[in-house]
Amino acid sequence: MSALPWWRDRRRLGWLIQLAVGLVVLLAIALLLGNLERNLTRAGLRLSFTWLNDPAGFDIAETLLPYTAQSSYAMGLLAGFVNTLRVVVVGLVLATVLGVASGAASLSRNPLLAGVMRTYVEVVRNVPLLLQLVFWYFAVFLALPAAAEALRLPGLTLAKSGVFLGPVSLVNGELSGGWRLSLELAALLTGLVVYSGAFIAEVVRGGIISVPRGQWEAAASLGLKPTTTLREVVLPQALRVIVPGLNSQYISLAKNSSLAVAIGYPDLYAVAETTLNQTGRGIEVFLILLTVYLGLDLGISLLMNRLAHLVRIRER
Repeated sequence: MSALPWWRDRRRLGWLIQLAVGLVVLLAIALLLGNLERNLTRAGLRLSFTWLNDPAGFDIAETLLPYTAQSSYAMGLLAGFVNTLRVVVVGLVLATVLGVASGAASLSRNPLLAGVMRTYVEVVRNVPLLLQLVFWYFAVFLALPAAAEALRLPGLTLAKSGVFLGPVSLVNGELSGGWRLSLELAALLTGLVVYSGAFIAEVVRGGIISVPRGQWEAAASLGLKPTTTLREVVLPQALRVIVPGLNSQYISLAKNSSLAVAIGYPDLYAVAETTLNQTGRGIEVFLILLTVYLGLDLGISLLMNRLAHLVRIRER
């Protein structure tokens, strides 16, 4: 049997079409960048990133890196990115926990629990995230009492000086010990987790519903408790539906973290905005932001696509 010609081989033809489209896109990007470079050169604003080595001259309220006002702009942007990364990683974990718990609880046989979860999901999903962040920061965290009257919960202490995890003590009118979160970071995490958790809850609920009812009945006939059935039988099968939806929500959380600028948390966008105001390098700062956020979202998508592939393999 003779081989098919290339124009009738669907697999080869598909690769060729994708290659042609990719080349066209690259050509269009190259033309746009070339036109941008020419226009900037005429205006005396030639693209340059040498300013990244200049002293930044501004402080960052909180950072995990050794940064001072004498550090370079590059170090400042890196410190902002680390702050963003901290929010995204912690936010993804907490939002997933909240979303899975809320999505499962919304299908509970207890009408009160299911009603509360459904109300939470519907209310939170229909209020803009920016308004929620402003509410959490100005109406909740800034209204916390002073250190002497701090709200103490098991493993958690809330005061105007910050949110403390772990055991703390009052020394000279100030709280010390434990792991301290600034009010800005605490408000940002709370807002992102509560908001993203509502969307994840719907994704989880849809995944659970997609599992045939017969799986519940078969597990019940074996004497399994509902919680055990959900954990050991239903959720593993629902993952193939849940994971693709989680991918979109995780990317949204990473992008929404840039709203931290509204409540004063020094994330990458906030530091980049200060850098832009001082250097006037709008195009370069924009390209840095574009590259970083694009890389972050593509990294999340890559990991989730890999997880989706592993789930499909287990299903076979």
